[in-house]
Amino acid sequence: MRLDQFIATSTELSRKDAKRTISGGRVHVDGEPCKSANTKIQAGNRVTLDGEVCTLPGERYLMMNKPMGVVSATRDSDHPTALDLLPPAMARNLHFAGRLDADTTGLILLTTDGQWSHRITSPRVNCPKTYRVTLSDPMAEPAVRELERGVLLRNDPTPTKPAQVRVLGDRLIELTISEGRYHQVKRMLAAVGNHVEALHRQRIGKIILDSTLETGDYRELTRDEIESVT
Repeated sequence: MRLDQFIATSTELSRKDAKRTISGGRVHVDGEPCKSANTKIQAGNRVTLDGEVCTLPGERYLMMNKPMGVVSATRDSDHPTALDLLPPAMARNLHFAGRLDADTTGLILLTTDGQWSHRITSPRVNCPKTYRVTLSDPMAEPAVRELERGVLLRNDPTPTKPAQVRVLGDRLIELTISEGRYHQVKRMLAAVGNHVEALHRQRIGKIILDSTLETGDYRELTRDEIESVT
């Protein structure tokens, strides 16, 4: 890791301010002043700023109950992002372990741990995601069977993997899929002649959206939740 990145990550300084601090001679590496921002910092190096030891924070893992109209992106010119709902210091260096459309609500996971998020998002892992889907029309039994077998999506050469479907009401179902194709849930329901009116993600793998979280709220994951992603 470059020295300026190390300083920015271990303090509340921006990358630009970190470079200024380094060039100003305020940073020492293993007791020696270092004015080169691109110096590589290795495990075991002792870095100090104005005599105070700098240490990298541990990995962070959060869940959020994403509201409508908010995108799961680091920045967006048209919509507020989920990161905007966090204190700036907490949002730094977080990324999304899977995304939701602006008009989809519910569980999103944020982390600084790239390997952990890869185990959720990699197509090879087949991590299941469960959604509560409100439909425009009643869900017919033949359509349920089609979804459970896998359906061919428009402009997609291969059918989806079999889904799990639980009918909760006349126009309400719970749908579990293990892929992450573009607008997959909406396209799957369109493929069986229905239309999604509302979409809410409830679960990713074994991590269930905390029922005590109000829309827009967040909390840190428990150790068991973190370790459930294998």
